[in-house]
Amino acid sequence: METIDVLVEGGKATAGPPLGPALGPLGLNILQVVEAVNERTAAFDGMKVPVRILVDSTGGTFDLEVGTPTTSALLLKEAGLDKGSGNPRTEKVGNLSLGQVVKVAGMKADETLGADLKGKTLEVLGSCVSLGVTVEDKEPQDIQAEVKEGLHDGRLKE
Repeated sequence: METIDVLVEGGKATAGPPLGPALGPLGLNILQVVEAVNERTAAFDGMKVPVRILVDSTGGTFDLEVGTPTTSALLLKEAGLDKGSGNPRTEKVGNLSLGQVVKVAGMKADETLGADLKGKTLEVLGSCVSLGVTVEDKEPQDIQAEVKEGLHDGRLKE
C-alpha cells in the first residue's frame, strides 16, 4: 500500500503537479483520481486542502482521506478576506459573527483539542486574534471571556 500526501486547491485538482507526477508511476487512472479528489474537495473552493491517497498498486485501486483546510483559511473565507492583518493588535481586517466562528469550530471538530463545542470555539477565537479579525464587533479575547462565563451557552449546543 502506497500513501501519497498532497495539498490541492479545493475542487480544482489537475493531472499536473502535484498529483500527476506522484500517481503516474503507480499505474492508476490519474483522471479518475483527479475527479474523485475534486468531488470530495469541492466544498473548500479556493482553499488549500490536505488529501491523502492510499493506493493499492497491486489492484490498481485507491481510497481518499480528505482533511480540512487550516482554521485560519476557513476563518478568512468566512470573513471574505484574502489574508489576515500584518499587525493584528492594531489593525483589524474583518469581522465575523459568533455563528460563523462556531461553524468553523464544527468544521475543525475532529482536529481541535477542545473537549466540546465550547472548547473548540475558544480555540477558533484564538485564531481570530492572530488574524486581526473581530467577532461581533468585539475583540476575540472579550468573546472568549463571555464564552467562559457562559453568556453564549445557548448558542454553543452540540
